[in-house]
Amino acid sequence: MVTYQQGLFEILGDASRRSILELVATRPLAVGDLAERLPISRPAVSQHLKVLKDAGLVTATAAGTRRLYLLDPSGLAPLRAWLAQFWDDNLAAFTRAVEDERELT
Repeated sequence: MVTYQQGLFEILGDASRRSILELVATRPLAVGDLAERLPISRPAVSQHLKVLKDAGLVTATAAGTRRLYLLDPSGLAPLRAWLAQFWDDNLAAFTRAVEDERELT
């Protein structure tokens, strides 16, 4: 069974997409702005943005004749929740280990 998180991992497995996300997390940027900052072509940036938009990781708004892209934090929420479970599980295990150690002494 493929989960939503697995799909996000595949999407974010691409270095160009991660770079795009890092850039649009700071401020809204157009395709041309992104292409100037990355070692990939404008058409490649557009393709990556489509994947990121379809996954709910970026949003686009019209600004005159351009479209500005911005990180959509709600798209990362399921991934953050999935990762948080490991922190919660490990913290609980650590707490149990400390309590067990105290009982032995």
